[in-house]
Amino acid sequence: AGGYTQPTPIQQRAIPAILNGDDVLGRAQTGTGKTAAFSLPVLQRIDIAVRESSQKKRRAPKALVLAPTRELAAQVAESFRTYGVKKRLRTTVVFGGVGLGPQKHKLTRGTEILVATPGRLLDLAEQRSVNLGEIEILVIDEADRMLDMGFIRDIRKILALLPKRRQNLLFSATFSKEIRKLADSILFKPAVVEIEKRNNPARAVKQCVYRVEQAKKRSLLTHLLEAESCWQTLVFTRTKHGANRLSRQLVKSGIAADAIHGDRSQGARTRALKNFKDGKVQVMVATDIASRGIDIDSLPMVINYEMPNTPEDYVHRIGRTGRAGMTGRAVSLVSEQEVKLLRSVEKLQKKKIETRRNPLAA
Repeated sequence: AGGYTQPTPIQQRAIPAILNGDDVLGRAQTGTGKTAAFSLPVLQRIDIAVRESSQKKRRAPKALVLAPTRELAAQVAESFRTYGVKKRLRTTVVFGGVGLGPQKHKLTRGTEILVATPGRLLDLAEQRSVNLGEIEILVIDEADRMLDMGFIRDIRKILALLPKRRQNLLFSATFSKEIRKLADSILFKPAVVEIEKRNNPARAVKQCVYRVEQAKKRSLLTHLLEAESCWQTLVFTRTKHGANRLSRQLVKSGIAADAIHGDRSQGARTRALKNFKDGKVQVMVATDIASRGIDIDSLPMVINYEMPNTPEDYVHRIGRTGRAGMTGRAVSLVSEQEVKLLRSVEKLQKKKIETRRNPLAA
């Protein structure tokens, strides 16, 4: 019904292992079908467990999915609901930035699958609003981002609240020493599923660089947006303030733009994301953290208005395009001060990125 005809490589390898009850350590870039790789088999296993249960009242969650950001949590929960539409399983999502009351109310009605950000889950657990004592499957999604955002202590606290016997699934875009250490402490004889070479950006993305003075970046960005006639473009800045300022400047230039970052209310972020997906907004200016929930299969282009501080974040950024078998483009505007950051990305990829002539240069 979802239009899938062939499993992606990670689905092909992870689904049988999860159905078999094995722990799984999965590494795959964003856009490889990772969410379906764990949500489809989790739904099947939980459905069987619930039907075989002698309990008439199904209240406590049986599967817990931890996600680093509100947007990603909402996206994962939506996937569970979509794939489980024919099952009598309830999915509840909880995250910060909104009131506790409605989330508590949903949990009292019972749920089989709980998707949560770590901080809000701990808030609810401390208030005894959620029972984690019946969790049979734990999924930690985007574990590398969890560590980057400092959630490791929260994750350890959550692990202490879960039953000792459970199935554990950990997914990450990169396998750093820290991720390996976390995996070793959680997983038991895991099936290791690695898709694509280590730290290699999606091959479906064509990358290029324009060298430009910082003060002239906005003019070049506007020129590129108009010249490319791209109906959807994701533009990255390093800071929330920079995202706000740039989106306002683009609107003044006649380009339909909006910003998404951590300081905006959840309602504003949800509306901005919907408008972008629906094509009402042509350009979404985002910070790295907020971009995690922007999951659009046919996003044609990503522009790095400012280079990220780490090459791994560059990999995450450009992974927003070139998804689901489509090709994509990643354009970086690099000032003299950012050349070192560019070289770090090239070192990680083990290849130089094509530098194109700046069309606005004298």
